[in-house]
Amino acid sequence: AFATAGVGAERLFGAIAGAAENRIGDFNPQAMANTAWAFACVAWTQSDLFTSLGSALLERLGMLNDTGKSQLYVVTVYVQIEWPSLEFPLAAHLQSLRTAYRGSDVRPSLFQREVSTMLERLGW
Repeated sequence: AFATAGVGAERLFGAIAGAAENRIGDFNPQAMANTAWAFACVAWTQSDLFTSLGSALLERLGMLNDTGKSQLYVVTVYVQIEWPSLEFPLAAHLQSLRTAYRGSDVRPSLFQREVSTMLERLGW
């Protein structure tokens, strides 16, 4: 679809990331989690958006249901793998996010299950 429109995915996602960072204050906690999760799923390569969303979510984690927390578990693991030296704001909550991920009624995709299995084998 991006090629048909003549827009590179990197440029498109860059524009979306910039707009999201500028409007984070307008997002509710679930919208923040959805945005962070979506960018992790496309393997976004710039940490600024994740850091901004993570910081904004710190005070609002209690407002998320297990689905949102499960998404943030995936995001946190992605950020820690991509940028091991980055002090990601949600890293301190990894265990509670993981608990939500493991206990949620949401059925992870085959890919998500494979990633989870690999991460567990690596000691995550």
